[in-house]
Parts: sequence; C-alpha cells; structure tokens
Amino acid sequence: MCNENRMPLIGEKAPSFVAETTQGPINFPEDFKGKWVIFFSHPADFTPVCTTEFMTFAAMQPEFEKLNCKLLGLSIDSTYSHIAWLRTIKEKIQYKGMKDIEVNFPVISDLTMEVSKAFGMLQPAASSTQAVRAVFIMDPKAVVRAILYYPLSNGRNMDEVKRLLIAMQHSDEHGIATPANWQIGDDVIVPPPGSCGTAKDRVEKPAADTKVLDWFMVLKKCPHGAN
Repeated sequence: MCNENRMPLIGEKAPSFVAETTQGPINFPEDFKGKWVIFFSHPADFTPVCTTEFMTFAAMQPEFEKLNCKLLGLSIDSTYSHIAWLRTIKEKIQYKGMKDIEVNFPVISDLTMEVSKAFGMLQPAASSTQAVRAVFIMDPKAVVRAILYYPLSNGRNMDEVKRLLIAMQHSDEHGIATPANWQIGDDVIVPPPGSCGTAKDRVEKPAADTKVLDWFMVLKKCPHGAN
C-alpha cells in the first residue's frame, strides 16, 4: 500500500504500488528487481514541455538500458489519454532532429492520485490536479537515491539525470565520491579519512595514483566500471 502521509526520502525504501500503465499493469518494485529505476512525473498529456521531455527520454532509453536502468513515467491522466498522446508524438511531432519517436517505457495512469501522493508529486501551491516534474532515482534494492524537482514551466535536463545515475553507480562500485560537474573520465574523490593517523599518512605517504590537495581533499583517476 502507498503511504500518502509523506514522500519517501533519500535512503528510504520507495513505496510499493500496483498501477495500470501504457504497457499493462505493473507491480513496483517487484517487476523492477535488480534494476535502477528513473521514476518521473509530468503535469499532463498533450502539453508542449512534457512532449519534449518524453521524446528526449524515449530517444535516450537505449542509453539508460545499458546502465541497467528502467524508465517509468506518470501523470494524472487516463491510459487512453496517454496512448493517444504517445501516438501523436510518434506520428506528428518533430523536435531537435527527433521524429517517429516511440515511447515504449510504461507511463502510469494515476487518476486516483494515489501514487502521486505517495511520492510527493502533488504540490498544492503549484497545482492540486497536476503532478509537478519530480524525478526519483531508485537503486536495484528499490531504495531512493536521488530526488529532483522542477516547476511546471521548465523542462528537465535528461543528460544531467544520466550523469547523476552514472556518478552514483561509480560511487557504489568503487567507494568514491564525485566532484562538482563530474563527467566520465574526470578525477574522482577519495572519501575523507576517518582518523588522524590516516589523514597524516595521506599527506606524508600519498598513494601513487592519488593527487593530494590536502588531508581531506584527495583525488584519483576515474576507475573503470559503470559508464
């Protein structure tokens, strides 16, 4: 059952739910076991900003699939409305060189607003009947790892969503952190030392593959792995 009292926070298990989608019924998180999930809401079908977002996500879907990540959309519209809108996108809309774009990731029909409320996608000061542009990134254990919110009027940057996903996968796999504006190939950050002795050793006896800027600021080459 969805919890309508509060949205899930980073580090918490995402709410479970069953929903109707454009790809048939889904059971979350059971149907997504072992996968990262990018779950995003949009205000309404047949709206221009949402159209550009869905086209971009759909065009990038193979890139996310390579990262072991599934896409999952939602709005407070019916499945029939979703289908009609997605058919229109494929048949009529051209944008930034994209055309004949088929959206084949699931789009949830949330007419009861149950899922939207469970994930805090409804913000009454913005709209009581439309979900804002929320993005939840969940890891293969259905734990919320990142939350992004955009206003109704402004589209999301899907390249940033992908960059963040890759950064988190690198952090999980290699036990590192990533600096501001990090991209694949850039140096990564070695986590700060947990003791005075370790801090001293890092400065006085630095590892060959590290760049020591100070005891708390140590960089090293980007490890291979998620990409």
